[in-house]
Order: sequence, then C-alpha cells, then structure tokens
Amino acid sequence: MALENNTHRSFSIIPCFIFVELVIMAGTVLLAYYFECTDTFQVHIQGFFCQDGNLMKPYPGTEDESFISPLVLYCVLAATPTAIIFIGEITTYFIKSTRENLITQEKMILTGECCYLNPLIRRIIRFIGVFAFGLFATDIFVNAGQVVTGNLTPYFMTVCKPNYTGADCLAHQFINSGNICTGEPEVIEKARRSFPSKHAALSIYAALYATMYITSTIKTKSSRLAKPVLCLGTLCSAFLTGLNRVSEYRNHCVDVIGGFILGTAVALFLGLCVVHNFRGMYGSPSKPKPEDPRGLPLMAFPRVESPLETLSAQNHSSSMTEVT
Repeated sequence: MALENNTHRSFSIIPCFIFVELVIMAGTVLLAYYFECTDTFQVHIQGFFCQDGNLMKPYPGTEDESFISPLVLYCVLAATPTAIIFIGEITTYFIKSTRENLITQEKMILTGECCYLNPLIRRIIRFIGVFAFGLFATDIFVNAGQVVTGNLTPYFMTVCKPNYTGADCLAHQFINSGNICTGEPEVIEKARRSFPSKHAALSIYAALYATMYITSTIKTKSSRLAKPVLCLGTLCSAFLTGLNRVSEYRNHCVDVIGGFILGTAVALFLGLCVVHNFRGMYGSPSKPKPEDPRGLPLMAFPRVESPLETLSAQNHSSSMTEVT
C-alpha cells in the first residue's frame, strides 16, 4: 500500500524527454556552436574616433594568455555546480531524516508496466539538465549581444592600427568604415566583441544557480556558517572573474555589469520558474490546518463544570438525603 501511495504512473515522461527536451537541448548546443566556432553571424561594424582614449589600452594578448583562460573558466563552470548538485542529492537521499520528505515530494514514476524511475535519478537529471541548458542559453545571449552591438574593447585602437596621418583621423571625424584598420583581421574582429562580457555572464550564472540550490535544498542544523561561506565564496569568485576582465583591459566596466545582469536574469528565471526553487514536483507535504475555535458555535465546545457548581450539587444531594 505504501508503494502505491508513493508511485505515480506516467506513459509520456520518456517520450517527452527523448523527442522534446533532448531535441531542444541539441538545438541550443548547435546554435551555441555556430556562434562560437563559425562566422555564420557577422559582427556589426561600430564606428570610433581615432583619438578616443578609452580604446587605446595596451593589447593584453590572446584569451589563452589571460589569468582566467576560457578553458579553465568552462571547466570550473561546468564541474562546480554539477558536483554540488550531485553530492547534495545523494546526501539528501541517503539521510533518513530527509529521504521521506524527498520521496513524498517526488514519488516513484512507473513507466509502462515494468520500469521505475527513482526520485534521486530524476532530480539529478532535472537540475543538472536545466543548468546545462541555461549555460548554453547564456552563451547564446552573450554572443548575440556581441554580434548585434559590435562594442569595441579597451585595446581596439592598439590592434586596429589606423593610419593616424590620414585625412579622417586628422579631421577628428567619426569613422564608420572598417577598412581604415591595418592590423590582423582576426584579432580586430575579436576586439569588436566586448558587450556584454561572456566571462562575467557565465560565471555569475553558474554561481547564482549553485547558490540557489544550496540555500533551497541543503539543510544544515549543526553548522550555521557552512552554507553562507559556501554561497558567498561562489558569488565572490564570479565577482572577481568580472574584475579580472576589467583589470586586464579586456572589457569595459559596463560590459562586465551587463554580463552580470544577463547571467543573473537567466539564473533567476530557471531557478524560480523552471525548477520551482529546486522543490519536488508534488510540493512539500502539507500539515492539516487546525480549525479556528472562534468560528465554531458555542454548543460545539465541551461543557466544563466549575468547582462552585460541584459543591452546590453535593450540598443539595446531602440535604435531600437528610429530608428522606
């Protein structure tokens, strides 16, 4: 009987996962690939002034020479929230005090007549899958913003190498043509993709998603500082990643702020509206609400006999006995 109460039959969960969610995930990954590794989407050519001091910072080198290289960033962003979710779900499932609440929220899914989907497996796949989708979606939004705006990096004039003795530069005119640059075309194209900052957007998204999971799922009664230290450390790492982009002259401050806003918006949307603050599909078990005695009629209350009435009844009984 307990197994039947904690079991939910579903014939559509597997087909929906294969033909809907996996297809959407594959399309998202494919679109991110086209933005990152191909020249399908051309960057907007934004104009500039030759004497613009905000664009004359020294060239910091390629992205691989940065203190936080893209390879290190992507590995940390993918591994840290995944490990936190994996360890947190396994710990929650095998602790007796939280396992009953987890099973009540999730229930066992019966697909067909023979296959059972464990709540632990479903929660891990759901939370990590949504995180991966949001990571690729954030990357797509960042690349789309960079392609549409074509905002110039602080070192753009250094790699552009315009002819400062030309008529356009000497006349202090606003230059819209990209033919004035004499530097390497590949480096110049990357110098036109500054807003929003990809490092800032991805780092704050992963940090905020992991922080929301920790605060909503992991319950620690013995330590009051473990969760705040872990959450603040994760958010601080994302903040320092954005500051590193500014200190290395790879992004402007507004680029980093825009990346933080974008990553925060995606993380909040997925955390609150998609995984419902990391709670179960069936919600927390609700306790029966006690009835308000003020709404009950007077006749519903039990009669309590006062000591004075008891004494009067005893005296009356004794007087009746003497008379008889």
